[in-house]
Amino acid sequence: MSALVVQNLSVAIRGMLLVDGVSFDVAPGECLAIVGESGAGKSLTASALLGLTPDAARVTADVLSIDGVDARGFSESEWRELRGSRVGLVSQDALVSLDPLRRVGAEVAEPLAIHTRLSRRARRVRAIELLESVSMTDAARRAAQYPHELSGGLRQRALIASALAGQPAVLVADEPTTALDATVQARVLALLRSIADAGTAVVFISHDIAAVRRVADRVLVMRAGRVIEHGAVVDVLDAPQEEYTRELIAATMHEPRSDRFGLGDAVLTGVEVSKAFSSVPAVDGASFTLLQGQTLGVVGESGSGKTTLARMIVGVEKPDSGELRWAGDPGAHRVQLVHQNPLGAFDPRWTIGRSLREALEAGDVPWAARAARVAALMAEVDLDPALARRRPAELSGGQRQRAAIARALAADPDVLVLDEPVSALDPSVREKVLQLLGRLQRDRELTMIFISHDLDVVAAVSGDVLVMQDGVVVEQGPVAAVFAAPQHPFTQELLAAGR
Repeated sequence: MSALVVQNLSVAIRGMLLVDGVSFDVAPGECLAIVGESGAGKSLTASALLGLTPDAARVTADVLSIDGVDARGFSESEWRELRGSRVGLVSQDALVSLDPLRRVGAEVAEPLAIHTRLSRRARRVRAIELLESVSMTDAARRAAQYPHELSGGLRQRALIASALAGQPAVLVADEPTTALDATVQARVLALLRSIADAGTAVVFISHDIAAVRRVADRVLVMRAGRVIEHGAVVDVLDAPQEEYTRELIAATMHEPRSDRFGLGDAVLTGVEVSKAFSSVPAVDGASFTLLQGQTLGVVGESGSGKTTLARMIVGVEKPDSGELRWAGDPGAHRVQLVHQNPLGAFDPRWTIGRSLREALEAGDVPWAARAARVAALMAEVDLDPALARRRPAELSGGQRQRAAIARALAADPDVLVLDEPVSALDPSVREKVLQLLGRLQRDRELTMIFISHDLDVVAAVSGDVLVMQDGVVVEQGPVAAVFAAPQHPFTQELLAAGR
């Protein structure tokens, strides 16, 4: 008997049909992956399984059976009874999902307080057991910490432990590994697979085709709210029948760059650069050379020092020791940062146009020329200039990332530092943004530093690569050579985790 049965599920918001006639089932011990671009309806489908659709949504289904319970027409109070006890949720952003003011152990124990009669002491003990069950080391100490004191991988494990606390028959994992580094991602995927193998029905929503191959038994491909292909992972991903599925898969396949074309003299040289916070080294003796026209990739796990190095390069942080030597006059080089999360980087109250005008003002562009320059910047990143009138929340993820690139270009930089610029994007959207960056680099003769946990993307866009571990550059060189024959054990581990 299936733990989850969905037949002819539809979700409409303000008369717009966003999920249209979706049907599937998931048996105990099975993992079903749902893939598709942003707007395909996959996360809205997941929300319908948890009673978490927006208030304006109208949800209908011929069958919506969760662990044998008919959930059609449920009230919010009935959904609260079901959530946690029969169906659990693992969200994408554990730092946002976990209460920053509550200790991890209390967060994990909350479903126990709702769905069991365990005493407070028993709940504390069970919370530690749950953290241990998701392979969290030193679980008792971690339970006493706050979410911000845990790494991304540990936070995600805590979220999974909380979702499992009520022993649900169905676990919905919505993009649970998107922001994780390759080695951490591999461990979380292995954990999700073990949860399925232990008898839980897992619904895994992801835009990462490689992750789907690792964890899922079957895959359901959605486009514009409809299921267009469905079958065993090996059948759908190795021999897709639909052109859209083939495009999704192709967008995730990159070959390492073997070229190092267009390189000039050194723009920036890092000499034994170090930075510590509260006496804990974040970057320790990093040395590197950035060449004119080059894209330098930087890879490593969370906490390896990648972002701290980037912040020193753009001048947000200053090295404690060592030196960043810019060629010629240091003031002549303009450096701009493109953040990982453009939604958080933009002022949510301002339109995109206003944010771009602010950047142009900082670059001393005359007021009379700014409107035309905003339109030109939007067009340069392949956005309709009319979108400048919208606020960040009114744009898609890909549109926001293009707008963030446009804002960085407003200052006419020589060097762009891109910190995880495509990690949250679906494959086809990510591919378009990468193509955009390649075009901009050629047209503007830009030099780039590209920070990412996605080794395939780094291989595709970078000429050279730095591999960082615990603040130290452990390996560097041409990306094709480093990825083909890694010398350091950590690089070997990273590459093995990414395959």
